Amino acid sequence: GEDVKPFTPEKTKEIVMSLQQPAVFCNMVGNWPALHWNVNYLSAVLEGKTIQFRLGLKTVDLAPQFETSCSYVEATLEEFLAWSCGQPSCLSGPFSCYDYSKYWAYADYKYIARIFEDKPEIFQDVRWSDFGFPGRSGKESTLWIGSEGANTPCHLDSYGCNLVLQVQGRKRWHLFPPGDTSFLYPTRIPYEESSIFSKVNVANPDLKRFPEFRNSTAHVVTLSPGQVLLVPRHWWHYVESIDPVTVSINSWIELDADHEARVEEAITRMLVCAIKSAENPSDGDLWLNPTEVEATSHEVNLQYLNKAVSAYLKCQETSVSGQAHFSSTGANQRTNTSCKRKRREDDCEPGSCTLLTQECDCPTPKAEELQEIPFGPHLIQVLPQSHNTSVMGAVTIESDGGDLLHKNEGEHFGKLHCKRERLLMSNDCETAAHQMDSDCSPCTSQTALSTNDLLDCLVNPRVISLVAQLLLERMRV
Repeated sequence: GEDVKPFTPEKTKEIVMSLQQPAVFCNMVGNWPALHWNVNYLSAVLEGKTIQFRLGLKTVDLAPQFETSCSYVEATLEEFLAWSCGQPSCLSGPFSCYDYSKYWAYADYKYIARIFEDKPEIFQDVRWSDFGFPGRSGKESTLWIGSEGANTPCHLDSYGCNLVLQVQGRKRWHLFPPGDTSFLYPTRIPYEESSIFSKVNVANPDLKRFPEFRNSTAHVVTLSPGQVLLVPRHWWHYVESIDPVTVSINSWIELDADHEARVEEAITRMLVCAIKSAENPSDGDLWLNPTEVEATSHEVNLQYLNKAVSAYLKCQETSVSGQAHFSSTGANQRTNTSCKRKRREDDCEPGSCTLLTQECDCPTPKAEELQEIPFGPHLIQVLPQSHNTSVMGAVTIESDGGDLLHKNEGEHFGKLHCKRERLLMSNDCETAAHQMDSDCSPCTSQTALSTNDLLDCLVNPRVISLVAQLLLERMRV
């Protein structure tokens, strides 16, 4: 029989586009074939194809474990499963240098459109049309596969909001509202377009160094299979896998505000690349995230800035409400606007990251337009947690459900580049990773300011927002 959803696609989209706090949708994906995407199934579909895994230490330090301090290996899902189960065959495989009791592994930000490019029919297993986005499928989604302890450092995404489907295992999400930004000590080192990292390891905060973190308010939820988490725009999040194997699928939903955010990101890129590139490279500061292939030139960054400003102004001119356009009227537009982060991929689909210049004829619903938030058994609020609440006391939501992107040098919309070199792999167990980020090392002198200290002030989100506003005002004159 027909699967009945608690909300219509239209109502669900209204909630997604208007709700300004995290919430979990239950009983919305019971008929999605993607609910069967456990690692055994995906391993069979990939037929021995290798993917890249990021490896980090399970030990919890005071400093965040950024991607610059991780190791990377290429492995099949079959090898990943054998390693996570402690099978002897791993002694000679790609994970042979990494003791499962000491390390976690994460295949993160894997574009489904790329890893299953020879099996496009699988895209239809993901049905974001049920959330009010017709035509959006696995092709505009990203796959995450991790072992117990795998985590993403606390950060906020510059663009869009986020829908995350949990498929296998459970993940714990620690979310912080945009108003807590100053308490989280934002930094752009390591630099990655669209991600603003926190200097705080929220799982083990250094309150002596970051005392203001005490003022933050964490919203903690454990996401179980069959549930979909809404991460609103600019909400900080730290995510950790708490079961032996986890699988998640996400899709970033583009928003009106992304146009101005791209101007801000272009300004940030120009400043960070210019200042860090002027430093002595022998200093060994791993300032560029592995997701960013190289420090782009000033000329390229200036071109990106001009394109971002032009796109913003065009949408301002053509929108009746003066708001930028939420592109949701076709699969091609969605593909163009679903670019999220620069990841470790070799190629990009032609035309998948063109600069958005469509007319702005479909404004996003505003929060005040949503008459009533239908919280209840099918839409659960992620409530703030007391600092005294233990991690194991995080909220787990029960439901009847089953068992988290592309560029072109000439046309920028999402990230700056699409063509990239392969990230150099390291299987050297002694030197591969887990070097302390230079920004997290104790200063030898209380008065010695570093380049990173300057950048933390110069490209602080509040400063960049003001600079973008001044720049756009200049362009309107």
